[in-house]
Amino acid sequence: MPILILGVALWWGAHLFKRVAPGARARLGDPGKGLVALLIVASVVLMVIGYRQADGAVYWGRSPALVGINNLLMVLAFYCYAASAAKGAKIWLGTKLRHPQLTGFSLWAVAHLLVNGDVPSFVLFGGLLVWALVEMALINTQEGPWTPPPRAPAKKEVTAVIVTIVVVIVVMLIHYWLGATPWGM
Repeated sequence: MPILILGVALWWGAHLFKRVAPGARARLGDPGKGLVALLIVASVVLMVIGYRQADGAVYWGRSPALVGINNLLMVLAFYCYAASAAKGAKIWLGTKLRHPQLTGFSLWAVAHLLVNGDVPSFVLFGGLLVWALVEMALINTQEGPWTPPPRAPAKKEVTAVIVTIVVVIVVMLIHYWLGATPWGM
């Protein structure tokens, strides 16, 4: 469990560094981007290794209903990511949410908590969920009021939906290949 906790803490630190210590981050200049990227990659490696090694009490398990809810939330989470990826004019959801990517990340964490009711999952997915919420609160505080971007043409919306569906299928297949069944029991 210590490796998992270290990975989550490193993720928090690397991502919040710019928000919590903007002067120190600015002094690092462009080389600081590489350092932050390296810390994020290291945090992901530590989280994967730590999660695979961690053991803890199990409070609930998968059920068909929770798996179904998880999968629907994952589709919505990837759609949120699509809404954040568009440059300039945004697809519909991108005009309604200030933080579509962090919202998608939060949905991802909640979805995984629904089907993984064990202590290591609480540390991993719960820790990352709290990070995303803290990040949104800090951005809102530091940047002030939000002006929604203009709406993109319908063609961009259709493309986002198609990309979302393809990405969800690919991610499900990768989960299956790694031994985690993302559908059914």
